[in-house]
Amino acid sequence: MHLAHYLGLLHRSQNELADAFRAVRRGHPREPDLHGVCERLAGQCSAHARRVEPFLRHYSDFAPEEPERLHAPLFAGARRGGFGLLRDLHDLYLLATVCDVSWGVVAQAAKGVRDEELLDVVRHCGPETTVHLRWLRTRIRQAAPQALVVVP
Repeated sequence: MHLAHYLGLLHRSQNELADAFRAVRRGHPREPDLHGVCERLAGQCSAHARRVEPFLRHYSDFAPEEPERLHAPLFAGARRGGFGLLRDLHDLYLLATVCDVSWGVVAQAAKGVRDEELLDVVRHCGPETTVHLRWLRTRIRQAAPQALVVVP
């Protein structure tokens, strides 16, 4: 059963997304909205990862050897300036999309193995990830004109 691999991918991605939200907040101190929002979203991502841990331990007993190249980092650190902010938000969006897709895959597996507890976690955390994506999309659209059109 490969469910443990997706739970591992989800756990790692949620932790990386939390770290990335915090790095973007620190890397762009002149963006006042980022401080509170990024910290709150990072906290939610960390909480998501913690909620996945018991299932990761449970299903790891049934997992075959982990496939190669299951996970690659998507965020390499905050950049500077308006264009850097846009690229950072884009990277956050891509990482949040990995989490979102993984929640969907795990939901289907949880239904398949009839694990109602895991499904409850997905039902709680998945929609929060959807909110992260919506905020990121909005913030990207807000940052794009300034970053792409205005000459520094």
